[in-house]
Amino acid sequence: MLRLHFTVEDLLLVSTAEEPSPLLETCLAFMMLRRADPRAGLGRWQQRHRASLPRHVRALRELLSDSGAGPHFLDPPGFGIEDGVERIMSTPRETARSELRRMCAVDRPVTSWLRRLADKEQTAWEELAEAVRGAHDHLVTPAWPRLEAGFRTEIAWRSRRLVHQGLRETLTGLAPGLRWRGATLEADYPREVEVHLGGRGLVLQPSLFWTGRPLVACHEGQPTVLVYPALTPVPLLDAPTGRDHLAALLGSTRAAVLRLLTRQFTTTEAARELGISTASASTHAKALREAGLVTSLRDGKAVLHWCTPLGLDLVAHSASQL
Repeated sequence: MLRLHFTVEDLLLVSTAEEPSPLLETCLAFMMLRRADPRAGLGRWQQRHRASLPRHVRALRELLSDSGAGPHFLDPPGFGIEDGVERIMSTPRETARSELRRMCAVDRPVTSWLRRLADKEQTAWEELAEAVRGAHDHLVTPAWPRLEAGFRTEIAWRSRRLVHQGLRETLTGLAPGLRWRGATLEADYPREVEVHLGGRGLVLQPSLFWTGRPLVACHEGQPTVLVYPALTPVPLLDAPTGRDHLAALLGSTRAAVLRLLTRQFTTTEAARELGISTASASTHAKALREAGLVTSLRDGKAVLHWCTPLGLDLVAHSASQL
């Protein structure tokens, strides 16, 4: 059982992540390579990337489990890939040993490479750094634009649910099985995990690769991070299913405009992002505005556009059908 124990201060400090985490998504994408999932699009993504996975990246199999278990030093909070790798390399020896011991107690066998990591052998840690960089380049970099767009849609959707349903329902709605027992948020887990938030709050971090149960990341002196699967994972956004219901309803370009406007853009910016003319972007925005899916506001010479709650609902629902 996973239990997150809240104080009043923690409830006041629940927030959403400001941006996707490159290192976290790298680790979770690697875990997803071997994770069973019934959706065909994910299966195709797994087969394609497993077959082309660089040899030096495969060492991460010894560290990362398809159950979601892995050492916390692999995903330091709030860092880009290169800064994050530097933080990984600077992990203190005692922290490395403690995390590797914890991880091996869960479901990782002790190997000679893990022993070398525990001893802070320089060559082993350089191999780890290259494996992380390679996994990021192979799995995450090609998908980053879609990942960022999906992240924005997810955060906009959850923010809307928070306004209309409140914090209690928003948190239990993040993933199946989450439930409240008093001031404790619980979820079924393969082992006992007790997390006292300690007045530092909770950060909700959607993952655009992970499809499993919620995961918890704890870093000293930082708010606890609750990682949960986004509405639609990147591999499904990339899958050639031929079933884009939103495009079937609105047309492909207008659907792309609506999806883009889950974040605020001017007419010119939207045109540039989508590779269409400013006049075309203006026409699509007008049609969406008249349908109640987009709202617009003039700001000097520019016009700002963004989704209405109805537009967000439509984008989120169409994503869940992929």
